[in-house]
Amino acid sequence: MRADPNVSGRPRRAVGAVCGVVAAFAGLAVAELVTAAVRPESSPVTAVGGAVVDVTPVAVREWAIGLFGTADKAVLTLGIVVVLAAVAAGAGLLAVRRPPAGIAVAGGFGLLGAVAALSRPEASWQDALPSLAGGLTAAAVLGLLVTAAARPRPAGSAPGGAWAMDRRGFGRLVVGVLAVSSAAGLAGRRLGAHGSAGATASRARLVLPRPAVPAPPVPSGADLRVPGLSPFLTPVHDFYRVDTALVVPRVDAGTWRLRIHGEGVPRPLTLGLRELLARPLVEHDITLTCVSNEVGGPYAGNARWLGVPLADLLREAGVRPPSRGGPADQLVARSVDGMTLGTPVETVMDGRAALLAVGMNGEPLPFAHGFPVRMVVPGLYGYVSACKWLTDLRLTTFAAYDAYWVRRSWAQQAPVKTQSRIDTPRPYAALRPGPVAVAGVAWAQHRGIRRVEVRVDGGPWQEARLGAADGVDTWRQWVWLWEATAGPHTLEVRATDGSGTVQTGVRAGTVPDGATGWHTVRVNVRALG
Repeated sequence: MRADPNVSGRPRRAVGAVCGVVAAFAGLAVAELVTAAVRPESSPVTAVGGAVVDVTPVAVREWAIGLFGTADKAVLTLGIVVVLAAVAAGAGLLAVRRPPAGIAVAGGFGLLGAVAALSRPEASWQDALPSLAGGLTAAAVLGLLVTAAARPRPAGSAPGGAWAMDRRGFGRLVVGVLAVSSAAGLAGRRLGAHGSAGATASRARLVLPRPAVPAPPVPSGADLRVPGLSPFLTPVHDFYRVDTALVVPRVDAGTWRLRIHGEGVPRPLTLGLRELLARPLVEHDITLTCVSNEVGGPYAGNARWLGVPLADLLREAGVRPPSRGGPADQLVARSVDGMTLGTPVETVMDGRAALLAVGMNGEPLPFAHGFPVRMVVPGLYGYVSACKWLTDLRLTTFAAYDAYWVRRSWAQQAPVKTQSRIDTPRPYAALRPGPVAVAGVAWAQHRGIRRVEVRVDGGPWQEARLGAADGVDTWRQWVWLWEATAGPHTLEVRATDGSGTVQTGVRAGTVPDGATGWHTVRVNVRALG
């Protein structure tokens, strides 16, 4: 086999970069394999991504959600992989000049991943194992590749640190490393999928009991069926999802447990799903809204939820609201991935349809929306009420404990603000003169919507026709027929809630407790001919 006598300059840098990237790929593959034996959240990319979310300033996070929508997690994951590839290439470049330093950088990234994994909520020492295994693998592979790619120049050759390299041998080694790494990564994926197969099967087997108190049929006329208007009940596959879970938890319904305990709980409860489903279930139509929803944004959806009244469970545990002398004013819900949300006890127990939901639109909760059990509390933004993948409910006080988002500049208590949205026509739509259906939805959960008004170009407010109301906890559709004239126009909408309070037109951002302002849509009406 013939060796290339002088590999220097640009070829040498290319070889170093290839060594680094291939070593990183091998490290991630081994980490994936070890992750299958621990838990999905321990994956280095997932752990680092979660840590990044934790330390990201609120303004940056809100900008990312506004820019990328529900694809923000995929974008974050891609960004982490790109950064890792760049650092790996840099480690390879360093390794061809100073092997110990480059190898140390490769191994150091594994240590960084381990630290990130241990910083996550509900972390245990095992969560560090995938990152440590991946880092050690990357360091070992990088050392192997660098050694194989180069040897000192023959005696008497010109100085300069150039290397001689057996290209064929190096190429075969790279291909071999990639093949073994791919096999390890694929095995990890399959083992991980096998590990979640029990959860998938438990959901497939779950037959939801009939509700003891079914929701009445959606009133005739609640869905106006205007083209371009959001349907009254949001299909599950279209329902928004905003959370911090880079990997959707897959919980086995057979092993799921819920604990209710804490301050002022004389009779703590521990329930499995079977015990929960044996209780009388109720059905209720409720609109959920994310506090990250900008004015006119998409993070609101309406569904038919099936579940157990949360207040009944709390009373069974001996909980009294503060108005009746109870010592706890905050109910801290904890997810299986460690997320915490704090809900006012008084609100949960004031008679509204606060549920531990097990069903959504007639089927078990999807994994992405909290299977097997989540909280749903009408009238509160999701970050203080709608805990998914629920596993623990602890009674405490707002003075004693700040939940996850409260520690990140959001308000402790966040009732939903009155909002309205124009769904059609779309912004910057090109329209023809004549009748145009301006339509959308408005919501003020647990207060209801009394009136919706629309105006054109700052003119007088015109009352829209409302769809039939389905209680006070859902949004209402509305439509107004506009005789459009040629030229550019600005449409605005505002709503009045069930208490008679008119939606404010003062613009405010989402932080700390939800956006305000009137939704505005600009369109252009083209003259005929």
